[in-house]
Amino acid sequence: MNPLKEKTSRIMIVDRSEVARSIISHILQKEMHNAYLVTCGSAEEAMDYLHREKFDLITTSLLLPGLDGLDLCHEVRKSEKQHLTPVIVVSSDADRRLLREGFSAGVTDYFNKSLGYKHLVEFIKDVSQRHSGLVGRVLYVEDSLSTAQTTQTLMEKHGLYITHATSGEEALALLKKAENADDNAEGCEEFDIVFADFFLEGQMTGGDLLYAIRTQLHCSRQEMPVLVITIEDNEKCQAEIFHAGANDFVTKPVIEEVLIARVKSLLLVKHQYNVLKRYSNNIYHLETTDSLTGVHNKKFLLEEGKTLIKKQPKVCLMMVDIDHFEKINDIKGHIIGDHVLHLFSQFLINFFPKEAIIARFMGKKFTILMPDSALDKGKVIAEDLRHKIMTLKPEEVDITVSIGLTSSEGSAETTLATLISDADSALHTAQKQGCNRTCLCLTRKNITSA
Repeated sequence: MNPLKEKTSRIMIVDRSEVARSIISHILQKEMHNAYLVTCGSAEEAMDYLHREKFDLITTSLLLPGLDGLDLCHEVRKSEKQHLTPVIVVSSDADRRLLREGFSAGVTDYFNKSLGYKHLVEFIKDVSQRHSGLVGRVLYVEDSLSTAQTTQTLMEKHGLYITHATSGEEALALLKKAENADDNAEGCEEFDIVFADFFLEGQMTGGDLLYAIRTQLHCSRQEMPVLVITIEDNEKCQAEIFHAGANDFVTKPVIEEVLIARVKSLLLVKHQYNVLKRYSNNIYHLETTDSLTGVHNKKFLLEEGKTLIKKQPKVCLMMVDIDHFEKINDIKGHIIGDHVLHLFSQFLINFFPKEAIIARFMGKKFTILMPDSALDKGKVIAEDLRHKIMTLKPEEVDITVSIGLTSSEGSAETTLATLISDADSALHTAQKQGCNRTCLCLTRKNITSA
């Protein structure tokens, strides 16, 4: 008996470092006893194996001698035997540009190598389990109940979760419900792909549904892949299907192998989109968060603050500055000063509602933009904040703050720039008057104490 037939997962590890290949394969062998492992030091060596053998998962370093990891991924996707095989690229620098180029090359997922080999093995195990069979939720749109029952049974046999809709209208309603639902909402399914008959009976045809997905829901082919089933197999119909926004199509009668191959391919597209979205969100979070304090930074305030002002007719902007902070650094040292800033910021996060934008404007100065707040309400909040900070004592250090406050109330046209300028003017007035106080900017020439 061929011992390889008893192996459950066939995994290729591509890394230019012999030590790295040895460590990864050693840990993998302990964690996945039945895995068949092949290690390669270059893309060229890997491609030689790929021409001869079929693998269930490939992990590759980005940097390799000769061809790099993305070049290898390109070759995998061109291979008839391996084109659906998951490929993990291991890199310590997965920036936005690399992510876009990688997914164009067909990368399935990325792993940050700085997390270490044990985490990499756990990641490989997770991806391997997810791709060992078809996993995904399909919105299946078919008005023929007999056809739907047969095809649904076929897809469920391969591990897919199917929600059946009998009309385009019903399908569109389900997609809208999924789009508007909270992440934890019960009884609301999020779909990975749509599989629809192109010639549905009723007011909304399959083509109309496709058009609505792309234009009403604004879902791209990557965000919501659509597979169409049709009885027509000619170039004119194919052009119409793709023009309507489909990713791919199959014809009736459905051939099981063809349908499952198409579905698996589109699930890969959807998975890549989810990974790209996740990494983009993570990168944006890093770009817009102040690393010392944990609150948002000035970049976030300037970008998101403009949007908040457009949506909210009444906003208050508060500029908060820690009084005499330089003395804390001089007497206690900069490490204690940094701890004070961090603890102060965490207090601000807990003090204000989640809807407020809290940002470190610069140094020891913080900006809070509060939605749905008139000046009177903002004044009460500012004074409450100021008094509570007097009892805060971060790192057993007594601190006070000066606050400048303004609002969009009574202004014909409010901009973020004018709010910041007015609040800053009020803050300077508070500091000139002796600190530890709140000043309000009613107009640019009218600043008064709270």
